[in-house]
Amino acid sequence: MNSISDKLEMKDSALVVVDMLYDFIDGAMACLNAKEAVEKTAEFIDGLEAQESGDGEEITGMFPVLFVCDRHPAGHCSFVENGGPWPAHCVEGTRGAAVHDRLMLYVTEELTFFKGCDRDREQYSGWEGVNRAGQPVSEVLDLLDIRNIYVCGIATEYCVKATAEDLLAAGKNVTVIREALAFVDREGHEKALGEMRMKGIAVI
Repeated sequence: MNSISDKLEMKDSALVVVDMLYDFIDGAMACLNAKEAVEKTAEFIDGLEAQESGDGEEITGMFPVLFVCDRHPAGHCSFVENGGPWPAHCVEGTRGAAVHDRLMLYVTEELTFFKGCDRDREQYSGWEGVNRAGQPVSEVLDLLDIRNIYVCGIATEYCVKATAEDLLAAGKNVTVIREALAFVDREGHEKALGEMRMKGIAVI
């Protein structure tokens, strides 16, 4: 991943990590390539922190890392038992809703955003996530003056794609990090990547 980090636009940039939660890694909705994607994401962030800007200053803290997390109440409308398409997952207070331990070092409260909290509404896109202070992703990105956004996470076909497309629609320059993605199935993953490219989202 360091070779990718070397090519990044560092100024006015952020990383958005989508749903790297245990239920999507080894739990109720475990996805393909999930453990590898977590490791690649950690390596990617480590690579960012190891770099220096042109004047020799450390860039740590200059490249914000936002975590978007599915967080459902018990009995959420998306669950099969309530007529939804998915098994129960990411229920608040359970291990399945927690960010993987490998990434917890990089998690901060103000840059952690939750979606799917309304029992009667499904949310795929991280764009709709809100932090503990009630600030949506859109507000925080504007406060940080972020224009270039790199996206990784789970799953390519659903929450990653929805998040990346909403960020693009909001006028951001969006790049998806292929090695740091997990997916429901390979065919759907490749199809989603193709659709994102067609809309102007870069894939590296």
